[in-house]
Amino acid sequence: MQAHYRVPCPSDAEIRAGLAGRPAGVELLVADDGDALVGFAAFAAIYPGPGLRAGFFLKELYVAEAARGLGAGRRLMAELARLALARGFGRVDWTAARDDARLLRFYESLGASPQPEKVFFRLSGEDLRRLAES
Repeated sequence: MQAHYRVPCPSDAEIRAGLAGRPAGVELLVADDGDALVGFAAFAAIYPGPGLRAGFFLKELYVAEAARGLGAGRRLMAELARLALARGFGRVDWTAARDDARLLRFYESLGASPQPEKVFFRLSGEDLRRLAES
């Protein structure tokens, strides 16, 4: 995943520490091919949604390039949908790269629909610090 996003990959020890110390409420689903991990979904419960029902926010869905198109992403999303319904949640929300046509087709093939009335924002770096200090 780090290579896909063109960012340096932490050491194995850092990855394990990050997993062990992940924030409360963050959950992970993993997909394997019997021999190796081929994908994962990282998500957390959010509240409120329509009707004051909880939902999931999918932070990351990643499937290794070699495993794309083989069903791992669909299985991860289906399990996330099952978990949402089992917990009485009303929806699953996520963001997607606007310029990744294959990804957008995949999400639409699941029955998901883009939400053009929403705008994705991010606060980080100096802007995050400046707001915190205000």
